[in-house]
Amino acid sequence: MKTFPFFLLFILLGFTTHFGYSQGCSDAGFCTMGAMKPDQQYSKRIPLKLRTFGVSYYQGKSTLTPVIRSVTFDLDFKLGNKGAFQVKVPYMWVEGSLGNTAGVSDISLSYTRNVYRNYNFDINVTVGAKIPTNNSNLEDGDRGRDLPMYYQTSLGSYDIVLGASLISKNWLFAVGYQQALNRNQNRFAWGEWGDYPFPSYIREYDMGMNLQRGTDVMLRVERNFRFSRFNFNIGVLPIYRITKDEVMNPMTGQRVKLDNTTGLALSALAGVGYSFNVSSSLKLMYGYKFTDREVNPDGLTRDNVLTVSYLLNF
Repeated sequence: MKTFPFFLLFILLGFTTHFGYSQGCSDAGFCTMGAMKPDQQYSKRIPLKLRTFGVSYYQGKSTLTPVIRSVTFDLDFKLGNKGAFQVKVPYMWVEGSLGNTAGVSDISLSYTRNVYRNYNFDINVTVGAKIPTNNSNLEDGDRGRDLPMYYQTSLGSYDIVLGASLISKNWLFAVGYQQALNRNQNRFAWGEWGDYPFPSYIREYDMGMNLQRGTDVMLRVERNFRFSRFNFNIGVLPIYRITKDEVMNPMTGQRVKLDNTTGLALSALAGVGYSFNVSSSLKLMYGYKFTDREVNPDGLTRDNVLTVSYLLNF
């Protein structure tokens, strides 16, 4: 039986070559921050000052040709009996028909505090931010033209994130809010790629010149099943963009709000975890997107999401 955990690890890593993963949850990253994280365990015990270190790997193909790979380091520091501070640092590399990019992706910082606890459930709240690591203006190697947002390793904006969750033994309910505070400096425009041999392919990329993303709200509903070593969860994750994305029109130089950038992106989720001991565990999370927004200048479009994570508790 000692070989079973390693067999499970082999199987989970093998799956990553077949399914895609976006920035955490096919959104701008906020649905895996603080109180909005999936697969949170409810405990009636008073929490100790523990530190959790996690490493996640994903590989995925976008709805066009870019293939995205990423490794994310996740540090969770317990602050007293009621608080926790989370830091997420991803490294991303992208390969596609228009070029290759690589670099540290946007850094997530969040503080989560327990505001209510009784015998049956906890209520937690989160305040956080996402810090850009570049201006979303990485270029192709030949002619210095900005690549579409699909190829960018950063969204290029400072974001504010707010969230809350209710966690019981069997259920997790979470809500979240994310707002970009500034526009990025991406200058991708179809006209700059006039010499590309397949112009119709270029036009499949939504232009996001100086993009300012609209505001997102989310709801996570999750049912958990926990056993001595294994745990399972299923749920839904609707993310709704409530305001339109805004970009610069390259022809007029005027800023315009894009139609069809608001609306619902709905995903179904499933996960499985295995605890090797009290200090380490392995998790597999999979999501399938049923609906998406029609226009996505931010490049956050995935149909399948898969992540494999290894966690250490200290």
